[in-house]
Amino acid sequence: MSAQSQSVVQPSGLALSLQPINAGASLRDQAYAMLRQAISDADIYQSRDEIRLDERVLSEALGVSRTPIREAMTLLEQEGFLRTVPRRGIYIMRKTKREIVEMIQMWAALESMAARLATQNATDAEIAKLRRMFDSFRDSTPAEHIEEYSDANIAFHHAIVELSKSQIIADTIRNIFIHVRAIRKMTISQSDRAARSIVDHLRIIEALEKRDTELAERLVRQHSLDLADYVEKHCDFLD
Repeated sequence: MSAQSQSVVQPSGLALSLQPINAGASLRDQAYAMLRQAISDADIYQSRDEIRLDERVLSEALGVSRTPIREAMTLLEQEGFLRTVPRRGIYIMRKTKREIVEMIQMWAALESMAARLATQNATDAEIAKLRRMFDSFRDSTPAEHIEEYSDANIAFHHAIVELSKSQIIADTIRNIFIHVRAIRKMTISQSDRAARSIVDHLRIIEALEKRDTELAERLVRQHSLDLADYVEKHCDFLD
């Protein structure tokens, strides 16, 4: 069976990118990892409709029986990514506007501490890689390549956490990343946020390069708090 990814459309219309899993290792664990990544990569806030997962479709896409799919879904439900509705099915868990705002505020606290630690723990070469994330946008505006910039934007925030070298921060932020990532992806094309975003990113990089701990921490925190304010004021689709 081909190992290439395929787009698997769920009953709600949401497409999940999946590929058949390999025999040998735990099928449950592989199904869990595949489904978690697919949910993370999907635009789970693209509409107000609930997102139901189809066991049969997922089983066919992953090339395994429904048993490891169910076991993987149980793990994902325990972690707060899915919820079971009796006699209706299993749904991807989405958050309310208030919950999203609070998640972004938590992200702001954790990522700003990560930036602080990055000024102390990251090498010059590691910080230099942050600039290269935005090389493609030097001769054009982010809005001209919004999908590519959206990916770079998310990768940038993930990289800040990695540069902290703090496994505790990385583990703590992991479960809110799916929701914050989805909101960042959805809002980046609105109200000229992409153009303002790249300005903020370059200022953050400069602070990291200078090892200006206080400034880096403050800029990263404010960058995310600005997103929280935007969601509070403009993202009515979350209600």
